[in-house]
Amino acid sequence: MREIFTQVTYLVASILFILGLRSLTKPDTARRGMQYAAIGMLLAIIGTLVQHEIVRYDWIIGGLIAGTIIGIPLGTQVPMTAMPQRIAISHMFGALAATLVGIAEYWLHGAELGSAKMAAVGFEVLFGALTITGSFMAFGKLQEIITGRAVTYKGQNAVNITLFGVTLLMFGYLIVHPENAVVFYSMIALALMIGVFMVLPIGGADMPVVISLLNSYAGLASAATGFAIGNNVLIIAGALDGASGFILSIVMSKAMNRSFQNVIFGAFGAAPTVSTKTASGLSVRSISAEDAAIQLAYAKLVIIVPGYGMAVAQAQHQVRELAELIEKKGGEVKYAIHPVAGRMPGHMNVLLAEANVPYDRLYDMDEINGEFERADVALIIGANDVVNPAARNDKSSPIYGMPILNADKAQNVIVLKRSMNPGFAGIENELFYNDKTSLLFGDAKASLSKLVTEMKTV
Repeated sequence: MREIFTQVTYLVASILFILGLRSLTKPDTARRGMQYAAIGMLLAIIGTLVQHEIVRYDWIIGGLIAGTIIGIPLGTQVPMTAMPQRIAISHMFGALAATLVGIAEYWLHGAELGSAKMAAVGFEVLFGALTITGSFMAFGKLQEIITGRAVTYKGQNAVNITLFGVTLLMFGYLIVHPENAVVFYSMIALALMIGVFMVLPIGGADMPVVISLLNSYAGLASAATGFAIGNNVLIIAGALDGASGFILSIVMSKAMNRSFQNVIFGAFGAAPTVSTKTASGLSVRSISAEDAAIQLAYAKLVIIVPGYGMAVAQAQHQVRELAELIEKKGGEVKYAIHPVAGRMPGHMNVLLAEANVPYDRLYDMDEINGEFERADVALIIGANDVVNPAARNDKSSPIYGMPILNADKAQNVIVLKRSMNPGFAGIENELFYNDKTSLLFGDAKASLSKLVTEMKTV
């Protein structure tokens, strides 16, 4: 009877996971999708807790309490601007759990696992271990504990490929000889090193791809855990996570016109350089908050381009307030969202939704690019590489070929920027030197507050 109850709850949970993932494809159903997934996870936990294999509940209850104590602050206290870091650290916890389960399974059974089960356990700890350290490195770069720039050295790719090759040989050896504990734990140690070395040469501009790829790895490790311990819901949930993360990584790479190989080995976001077009004595034109407010007040169409600078300044609420003032004065406001703006997939969408910006005002790149030509003002808030015309014009640029938002096609461009430092790609932005571009220097939140104040007097 217990087994039937468990399988029924697993089936319902799996259906809810699939419905939840499907609902996340649209902004207006995303919240419902998260609720489906949460209910599914609750059912999966209940189904697991009634299994006859469980002989005592004290450690399980302790784990539930500890997880709740950690999870509530992570869900309620972490600001939306720090969501990329939180996602990265969540991947680390998930991978750590999968790896520990694999180690426990090997500790209990060792040579008795057999080739098939050893393959599942080996895959689980291999991808789990590299996801632990890889996610922690991503967290460190996003939190600026370590540099967000690409860290490279001579022969780095050869070292990484060699390490991964040796680890795969160990994995293959263990499938044939599962009794060799030294090789098993050595493989885990090498996998932990691979996670560090894999993320070290990746710059901040590639973090959306890295996070989605690590999400895929964590899902694959979870699916392997399901095979190792015979848990169907883990297999399904892990497969969904792994597949969706992989597909998202492809989408992110396509948005940057780059391959996986280039993301992992290309060291995008290396030392800043100056393009030939900005080294020829050109200068930028600054603007006051008063003059910028006048332009916005009389604009018929304003397209706002949010970027990581908006997230850092936590300025999304001021953006919404400014947009409401523009609309009160008869203007139309649209938001242009680049797929890789920010430090995780959907970063800008999450921040603007948190500020109660209507979903129907958010437009992806393909929808909005044709609108820039009729826009009176393109207001760029903390975005850099995703509006850099060098992606179209400069074949020597590292971002050449990357699809960008056509902000330079607008009648006027106002850029809110703290300084002239380059973006995470490490290159100058041609747009800032364009004759139609004006820069309002300062913290994005403070600058937007000034614009709001000035707009009220126009």
